[in-house]
Amino acid sequence: MDRCIVLVDAGYLLGAAASLLAGEPSRSRITVDHTALVQGLREQAESDTERPLLRIYWFDGAPDRVPQPEHRRLRVMPRVTVRLGALTRSDGRWAQKGVDAAMHAELTELARNRACSDVVLVTGDGDLLPGMMAAKEHGVAVHLWAVQAADGDYNQSEDLVAEADERRVLDRTWITKAVRAKELGGVCAPPPVPRPEIAAILSAPLPESGLGATAERPAEERPHPDTARAGAGERVPAAKGVPTPKDLAALRAPGAQQAAQQPASATLRWSSDRGWVDRPGVASEPPEAASMPTLAQLTTAEQRWADREEDITTVGGDPYEVGQVFARRWVERLGDQPHLPKLSAMYPRIPHRIDGELLRYAARFGLLAHKDDQIDEHDRYAIRAGFWREIDVRTGAEHAPAGD
Repeated sequence: MDRCIVLVDAGYLLGAAASLLAGEPSRSRITVDHTALVQGLREQAESDTERPLLRIYWFDGAPDRVPQPEHRRLRVMPRVTVRLGALTRSDGRWAQKGVDAAMHAELTELARNRACSDVVLVTGDGDLLPGMMAAKEHGVAVHLWAVQAADGDYNQSEDLVAEADERRVLDRTWITKAVRAKELGGVCAPPPVPRPEIAAILSAPLPESGLGATAERPAEERPHPDTARAGAGERVPAAKGVPTPKDLAALRAPGAQQAAQQPASATLRWSSDRGWVDRPGVASEPPEAASMPTLAQLTTAEQRWADREEDITTVGGDPYEVGQVFARRWVERLGDQPHLPKLSAMYPRIPHRIDGELLRYAARFGLLAHKDDQIDEHDRYAIRAGFWREIDVRTGAEHAPAGD
């Protein structure tokens, strides 16, 4: 067949690009425009081989082989097929498992079936040498592409270099058309500005009168509120300078002077029932919050099928985007019910049932993977920020940051 196929080892391509642009091979240090990258690979392959592209195979690792947001974006692009190996953590470092074997199997199978006349390999691993040799024996021309090395030296196996029919180096100019280094300190979603009553609580010092005899002890020796559960005499990390919702909930006790140290109207509403400090006398979720329907209750079977189709083909899986998509569906199906103004008034707290459903929805996009079945704090913040941003757009509320 007079067609070309591109096999990409994403770990090599993006790791080498990160080394070149950011000085270290961590892919978290770069931002990738996958659409531009795929288009660049296609155009370069068709130019070098003088053959039309059949397909680009993208090989990468993922925790438990669960597609991550970038894999979800890639796999719905035309002429792109994603193959995932495992991603495991050993000695504090992530390592791909099964990616080289999958590339080897794909390369030899394509050559044996004469699916193409030219194959482009974007890799540096010498484990692919037997596959490269087998492809050549079946009459396939092998093009080996390298990413320009940060130190000017080889970043590919010398055996691969020697065995390849044609070679090309993707230099800095080519790479920067689709990849750029991240600026240090960047965040994925704009944090909403806290309301004044929340800021008042967060800025207040930890009350000490409710701590009894422990108030006079050095900060590093004071028992944490959880000590009662852990057992007497157990030491815990020092208290933070800014009280957390958990601190405030534990310290809120009869006789404490907490109310005197903060505005009487101050209320801390959190996106979880645990640690939610409300006005005195309110010990549980408000009835209007508990009565709000979940998205599942508002969704028909036909809508559920359409949602799944959209999740697979359109939603990239970025945490902020996931929150927006969930909120959009919930609001559209809620209709003219009076729950929306009540929800907006609860900002930044999301009712427990809806918040749990939101996080379970986010888990479909691989955001739980490699984190011990927990979505990390930054991602949870971004998910909820996206949820509230969509609510703001549809209600005209002012929860979002100024100028956003």
